[in-house]
Amino acid sequence: MTRQRLIAVLAAATALAAVLVGASQLGARDSEPVTEAAKGSLAGIPQRGLSLGSPDAPVTLVEYADLQCPYCAEWAVRTFPVLVRDYVRTGKLRIVFHGLAFLGPDSDTALRTALAASRENKLWDVVEGFYRHQGGENSGWVTDKLIDEVAAEAGLDADQLRGQRDESWVSAELRRAAAAANAAGVQGTPTFQLGRTGGKLERLKLTSLGPEGMRPAIDALLRG
Repeated sequence: MTRQRLIAVLAAATALAAVLVGASQLGARDSEPVTEAAKGSLAGIPQRGLSLGSPDAPVTLVEYADLQCPYCAEWAVRTFPVLVRDYVRTGKLRIVFHGLAFLGPDSDTALRTALAASRENKLWDVVEGFYRHQGGENSGWVTDKLIDEVAAEAGLDADQLRGQRDESWVSAELRRAAAAANAAGVQGTPTFQLGRTGGKLERLKLTSLGPEGMRPAIDALLRG
C-alpha cells in the first residue's frame, strides 16, 4: 500500500469513527416537553466570551460541538433549553462552548461567526441560531443571508461579524478548542465534560442526548 493510499484510508477511518461515536451517543429521545419560553430564550442570562451562566455557579458543563453536527443540533434543540431553564437560569450551572470545525467549510464559517459574536457576549445566541437553522452537511447552508438572519435575531451587526471572523484572535480560539478537545480525548461530537466549577472536569458518558442523560450527573454534583 502506498503512503498516499494509507493516509487516505486512515483519514476515512477517523471520519467514520467520529460518526459512529456520535451515533452511539444519540440513544433514546426524551419526551419531556420544552416550553416555547425556554426554547431559544437566553434573555437575562449572563454571557462572557464562551461561557453561559453565572461564574459563581457550582457546576460547569463543557460542550465540544461542530455546528454542522446533527447530533449536536439534536441536543441543542431538545436538552439545552431544559438545562437553561432548570439549572443555568437558576444559577446552578454554567456552560462553556468549545467549537470544532472538522465536518467541512460550513462548520468553519459558522464557528468563526459564533466566535466573533463572543466579543459582544452573544456567542450562545448565535450558536443557538445556527442550530435552529441547520442544513445538510456542506450543502452551502451557511450563507450570507442566513448569517444576516442569525445576527439580527441576536441583535448583532452581521457585517461586523463577517469582518471579525478571520481575525487572529478567532483563529487562536479555534486552536485552543482543538487542543482542549485533544487533551480531553474527544473523538466525536457532541462530547461533554462535567465537574465542580474550578475543579477537575470528567468526560460525561451519555446514555441519551435527552435531558435524562445529564440530569443525574448534574444533580449528584449539586448534592455533593
